[in-house]
Amino acid sequence: MSLGQRVSNDHQLARLLQIGVVLEEVVESRAAHHLDSLPPSEQAALDEEVRELLEEAAAESADHRERLEALIDDLDAETVPYEEINALVDARYGPPEDTDGVLYDQLANEETAYKFYDDLIDAIEASEGEFAVDRDRLLETLYEIRAEEREGAEEVTELMEHST
Repeated sequence: MSLGQRVSNDHQLARLLQIGVVLEEVVESRAAHHLDSLPPSEQAALDEEVRELLEEAAAESADHRERLEALIDDLDAETVPYEEINALVDARYGPPEDTDGVLYDQLANEETAYKFYDDLIDAIEASEGEFAVDRDRLLETLYEIRAEEREGAEEVTELMEHST
């Protein structure tokens, strides 16, 4: 289903929110793994600001995931457990090669999440359908998450500019 469409029923909404949960799980897992998977020489050189950014990104993604899961619960749907996504991330992505790679990856994650939520909000706003979850609560949650993703992308960009 393209996000260019309207969201017309609970099933479609649940599937899209589940995609958001998976996206947040991937971001959370990647941010956490970046800290642990850099070579020792890069870990020692890792700027405290970068370390804090990754820790905050992992915590923020966990919070977003929990907020999305609460909405999904109201739709009587289930999500993919974090442990399963974490194992897939481990198998799919290798460790970053340097701090720049960590920052570029984090920026891509933040921008992807922002775009997803932006498109999801547009699709819900274009819909006239009724959902089992309160529409105002749904949109308020998504607006907040989208704003936090935008702020995250801005923070990474600013850190990248200061690092050069």
